[in-house]
Amino acid sequence: MQRILLIEDDPRLAAMVSDYLGQSGYRAVIAADGAGGLARLDDGPFDALVLDLMLPDMDGLEVCRRIRANQEYAGLPILMLTARGDATDRVIGLELGADDYLPKPFEPRELLARLRAILRRAPGAAANSTGGYGLDGGRGDVLAFGRLEIDRGAREVRVDGAVRELTSYQFTLLVALAGHPGRVLSREAIMDLVKGEALEAFDRSIDVQISRIRQAIEDDPKKPRRIITVRGSGYVFAKAQP
Repeated sequence: MQRILLIEDDPRLAAMVSDYLGQSGYRAVIAADGAGGLARLDDGPFDALVLDLMLPDMDGLEVCRRIRANQEYAGLPILMLTARGDATDRVIGLELGADDYLPKPFEPRELLARLRAILRRAPGAAANSTGGYGLDGGRGDVLAFGRLEIDRGAREVRVDGAVRELTSYQFTLLVALAGHPGRVLSREAIMDLVKGEALEAFDRSIDVQISRIRQAIEDDPKKPRRIITVRGSGYVFAKAQP
C-alpha cells in the first residue's frame, strides 16, 4: 500500500482526504503543520506528499523549498493545495519543485486523479504507468543527444555522465520534447503528449517548467540552447549537440 503524507491544518479536511485516500487503496499519514510534516518525513518512506500552502507555522512554499533542498527527499512527488487563487503562488510553488497544484475547494476525485498522475511519473513507477505521454518509461532505453542522456527506465537525466536533478513533472515534459527532436511543438501539442498532467496548455507555468529544465541541462551559455523557444509557436528540442 502506497503511503501519502498529508500536511493540512484543517482537521475536518484532513480527515476527509485521509478517509477518501484510504478507500482508494492508499495509507495517509497526517501532520497539522509544516514542522510536524517535515519531522514526519523521517517516519517514511512516503510515496507522495499532499501539501497545504497556508499552514500555521510556515507556509507550504517554505516546506516545499526545504524538502527539495534535502537530497534524501528531493525526488518526493508533491501535490500542493491552496485556498488562494493568486497565480503568482502557483508559479512560485512550481518553481520550487511542486509537481502539481490544486486550488480549494476541490472534488476528492480530482485530488485522487492528480495524485495518481504524479505517482505514475515518480521514479520507480511501473513501466505501464507513464501518464500516457507516448514514450515507454519502463524499457530501460536511453535517449542520447551528445552530452545529454535521458534514461527513461531509471527516470534519470545526465549531462557528461553527471546526474541532473529534475522534478517528476519536469522529467516527463523533457521526455515528451526529446521524443520529437527537431519538431516545433505548441503548448497544446506538448500537453496532449503528457495527457493527464496538471498544467493547462495556456498556463504560463509550462514556461516556468521549461526554464527550470534548461537550467538543469544547459550549463554552457556560449553554446546554443537544447530547448529552443519559437516565438508564437511553442518549443523545439534541438537534434544537434549544442
